[in-house]
Amino acid sequence: MVNSLPMRQVHLDFHTSPAIRDVGKEFDARHFAATMKRAHVNSVTVFAKCHHGHLYYNTRRPERHPGLKRGLDLLGAQIESLHREGIRAPIYLSVQCDEYAANTHPEWVARGANLVAVKGSDSVFKPGWQILDMSSPYQDFLVEQALEVLKQFRPVDGLFFDMCWDQPSTTKWAIAGMLKDKLNPESEDDRAKYAHQVSLRYMRRLHDLAKTHSKQGTVYFNSRPLSGLEEDLSCMTQTEIEALPSGGWGYMYFPKNVRFVRTLHKPYLGMTARFHKGWADFGGLKSGAALEYETSQMMAHGAGCSIGDQMHPRGVLDSAAYDLIGKAYERVEAREAWLVGAKSVAEIGVLSHASGDGDEGVTRMLTQLKHQFNFISESSDWEEYELLVLPDAISVSKSMSARLRRHVAVGKAVLATGTSGLSSDGKKVIWDNLGVKPMGFSPFTVTYVRFGREIGGGIPATDHVMYDRSIRVVPTRGAVSLAAVVEPYFERGWDHFSSHYQTPPDKPSRFSAAVLNGRVAHIPFPVFGSYANHANLACRWLVAAMIDRLIPEPLVRIKAPSSTEATVARQGKRTIVHLLQYCPERRGKDLDLIEDVVPLHDVELSLKLKKKPTCVYRLNPSPEAIEFDYREGRVNTVLAKILGHEMVVFEA
Repeated sequence: MVNSLPMRQVHLDFHTSPAIRDVGKEFDARHFAATMKRAHVNSVTVFAKCHHGHLYYNTRRPERHPGLKRGLDLLGAQIESLHREGIRAPIYLSVQCDEYAANTHPEWVARGANLVAVKGSDSVFKPGWQILDMSSPYQDFLVEQALEVLKQFRPVDGLFFDMCWDQPSTTKWAIAGMLKDKLNPESEDDRAKYAHQVSLRYMRRLHDLAKTHSKQGTVYFNSRPLSGLEEDLSCMTQTEIEALPSGGWGYMYFPKNVRFVRTLHKPYLGMTARFHKGWADFGGLKSGAALEYETSQMMAHGAGCSIGDQMHPRGVLDSAAYDLIGKAYERVEAREAWLVGAKSVAEIGVLSHASGDGDEGVTRMLTQLKHQFNFISESSDWEEYELLVLPDAISVSKSMSARLRRHVAVGKAVLATGTSGLSSDGKKVIWDNLGVKPMGFSPFTVTYVRFGREIGGGIPATDHVMYDRSIRVVPTRGAVSLAAVVEPYFERGWDHFSSHYQTPPDKPSRFSAAVLNGRVAHIPFPVFGSYANHANLACRWLVAAMIDRLIPEPLVRIKAPSSTEATVARQGKRTIVHLLQYCPERRGKDLDLIEDVVPLHDVELSLKLKKKPTCVYRLNPSPEAIEFDYREGRVNTVLAKILGHEMVVFEA
C-alpha cells in the first residue's frame, strides 16, 4: 500500500485525574502550536476525552474535567492553533476505559463469568482502569459524546478511538444480547464470539457517524488484534501499529506486524513514544539514537511516523521532549521526497500463524538473512511472490493445496517447515508436492542435524543440536535429502539420563532434516518457532541453504553483520534500499535500549535490477553520487560508511 498519511505525527496523551485541579492553567495556544511547528510535526492527535472519562472542551455535559480552567476550551484552542500553522489535528476519545462512567454507573462495567468487575489490575486497591461493557447503555453514552465532538468541531480531521478490544462480559445486557443472537452465555467461546460481534457493531456505528459529519476525516479504532485487521478495516481509514519498544512491545513487534499490515491496501503508520519506558513515563526521556532508529525503521517499511507524548496537566509541553522529537522529525522531513508514494517490495510471502512464536522467528531470521518478505493470509494475492513460506504448523486446506500447486507450476517455489503441508500428527501428507514420506513425530525431544556436502560449505562440521521435536521423514522418489537427522542414544528422563543437558548424538538415522523436491523444500523441524526461542544458528543455516536453492538470485545481497536490516521500496521508476545498523542492548532487567550508533565501513551492496540505472546515490540528507557497476542483471556498489540509517537510491 502506498501511504497517504502525514509522515510526522505526535500522539498527545492527556489522561488527567479529576484530583488535579489546575488543568490547562498555563496553556498558551500560540506557544503550543509553535513548539509543534519547530519540531517538524505535521499532525497532532489531541484529546476530547481521556481514560478518566473527562472532557476537555466547553460543554454542558457533567463529564467536563472538574479541574479544567473555567472558560477554557482546551481542545478547541489546540485545534485552532494547530490549523493556523497548517498542522492536522485528529481527535482522541477513549472507549472501554472511562472512570467517570464506571463510577457513575457501576452496572455498566464489564463482568467476568464469576461476576467480578473487569479491571486492569488484580486488586481493587491497585491503580487500574475499570473496563466498560459495550453492550450496556454505555455505548449510547459514548455515541452522544462522539456526536457532540463531531458537531462542535465540524469538520474534524479525524477520530482516534482507543481501548477497543473484544471484551467478554456477563452483565444483564451482555447475556440478553447473547441469547438474542442464539449464543450460550455459559460457553466461554460464545462469550468471546459475542464480544467480537459487539465490537464490529459499535465500530460500524461510530465509523458511519463520523463519516456522516466529516466525510474526509480519518477514523481509527486502536487496541484491536492486528491478526483480525482484514475484517476490521471496513470500519477504519488507516492502520496504526502501536509499538513502544521499551513499553512492553519490544523491538520485534513493529517489524513483525508491519510486514502484514502493509499488504492490506490501507495507509499505515508506526507509533512509538518519546518516553524511556511506557506511556506517561513523566521525566523519562528516550535517547536520540533510539528514537532515530524507531522512526528510521518506520520509514524503511513505508510507514508514517507517530511519536507519543503526554502533556503536563497544566497544558505545557516538555521542551526537552520536543527537542528530541524535532531532531528525529527533521531527518524524516529531509527524506520525505523519497518516502511519499514509495511501496515496499517483497519477493517472499510468509503464511502467517497469527499466534505462537513462528512469526517472530521468521521476522528475526529472514531479516538477519536480508530477504524481502511480507506476512500474508490464505486469501492474499500470492502471485507477486517468488517464494511462499509455510512456517512450522500451517494447516493446508484443499483450496490452498490447489493454489500451491499452481504456484509451483508457473516456476515459483515453496518452503514448508514442521507439520506444514502434513497432518497435525505428522503421519500423512496433505500437500503431495512436498516430496516426503512422513512417519509421525520423532520419539526424541532433542535430535541433531548433520549438514550434507551440498549445503555444508562454511558450516562447522559437527552434529548441530535441534532443541525442538521434529517429524520423521524420508524423501520420496525424485526428491533429495540435503541433511541427515542424527538421533541421540536415548530419550532423556528422570530415571535414564546422561550428563547435564541433552543426550549426546549416536549416529545418523535414515531420516532427513532437509528435503528438496524440485521447486519445493521441506524442513521437518519447527525451525522458526525454535529460532525465536533458542536463536539456534543451525535453524538459520538450514533455512538459508534451502532459500539459496529456491531463490538463487535474491533481490538484495549485502556483506554486513546479521544485525544490519535491509528493506527495498519502489517509488515510480526509482528503487530505494534502506540499510539500518542499530543494536538494541539489554540494559535493564526487562529493558532493551539503544544509546550508541556504531558505524560500518566498506559495505558491499548488490541489487537485482532489470536495467542499468542512470545513477546511484546516497542521501546525506541531500544526494551524494556513488560509483557502481552493472553486471548480469545486478547493480553492485560499495558503501564507504553506514552510520545508523542509510538510504541508497537507484534512479532508472
